[in-house]
Amino acid sequence: MARLQHSSANYTKEATRSFYFLYYAAAAALIPFLAIYYEQLGFSGRQIGLLAAIPPLVILISAPLWGAVADATKQHKRLLLIAITGGLVVVFLFSRTTAFAWIIPVIVVYAFFTAPVMPMVDASTMDWLGEGRNLYGRIRLWGAIGWGLSAPLIGWLIEGSSIRWAFYGYIVLMLVGLVVAWVLPIRETSGQQPFWSGIRLFASNRAWLVFLAVVFVGGMCMAMISGFLFLYMNDLGASKTLMGLSLTVATISELPIFFYSNRLLKRWGARGLLLIALAAYVVRALAYTVVSEPWVFLVIQLLHGLTFSAMWVAGVSYADYLAPEGLGATAQGLFSAMLYGLGGIAGGLIAGLLYDELGAVAMFRWAAAFALVGLLIFALASRNEARLEATSITVGGTGDDPAG
Repeated sequence: MARLQHSSANYTKEATRSFYFLYYAAAAALIPFLAIYYEQLGFSGRQIGLLAAIPPLVILISAPLWGAVADATKQHKRLLLIAITGGLVVVFLFSRTTAFAWIIPVIVVYAFFTAPVMPMVDASTMDWLGEGRNLYGRIRLWGAIGWGLSAPLIGWLIEGSSIRWAFYGYIVLMLVGLVVAWVLPIRETSGQQPFWSGIRLFASNRAWLVFLAVVFVGGMCMAMISGFLFLYMNDLGASKTLMGLSLTVATISELPIFFYSNRLLKRWGARGLLLIALAAYVVRALAYTVVSEPWVFLVIQLLHGLTFSAMWVAGVSYADYLAPEGLGATAQGLFSAMLYGLGGIAGGLIAGLLYDELGAVAMFRWAAAFALVGLLIFALASRNEARLEATSITVGGTGDDPAG
């Protein structure tokens, strides 16, 4: 019996790692290169900013909606497969669409289907890890590896052939991801309290609302950087291969953060990691404004681990900690909605306006200012609250490491 349980745990671990790898490899093939695709179609900075703001707007609504439906109906696996399949179909249509008026509805549907995928997988992963959920980062780092390996390869293919390789890469990788998702052991969790009673707990929890506020600022800064970094690099003469390599360097910086996330949370707590992430955003955004040679971007990208990964680990762990039983997918959906949704909407629209009116340098300086303001407000708003103790959020059992 023990051998069967160990075999089952290994199967779950490998399947989960594989899905994270494939999903983020597919995302790296498409998302970073969309701004280049839009520019090649002749769209203005405002139009690109608008298109960049649409997915976050849809995510704001669809991520928590899908999560809530999954938690309420206990159909997490079925809904996950529907979402992945829908996303594949829409990306194929996306690759054939060139008119601005038609791209808008295509992006809306694309964001609707892709928004719930990782929140549901994250919730299931945390549930599977159980008392070992402090080791979530060691599972999540496989997504970072997938992103880092895919980005330069797709960049090389685009430079040597066509921007359409961004779409082809996504489709191939996610087709394999769909097969893995089909056998992925997604748990259908069930709560002990009425669904809507659990939802009301979110709205009345001050710590949760403060957390969402700081995640909003982080999401806004992330959108301003990720949405226009490649355009800025292109203006300075960076090659498409260098753009892809910059994502690889950023990914490398994620790996130690994810791998040692349990220790970081134990040392600093979720609140501390969020403050560190905001401070790193200030430094990172300002550093972009003094670049004179394209290769310098590779050095600055090393700060990505402290900006994105620290915030992500703290966010997933804290959302799981605060979630009422049976509402894990809802909590992760709300976290994603604030980070990629509301924060992404504000960041995309503001960045597009600033890019057109003042240029990339001023835009990055404003991103640094937003991060600094968010840092100060969060530090003051949470100064009287006890630190989010790692023993409450991350420290699990002392048995075998389920994450390997």
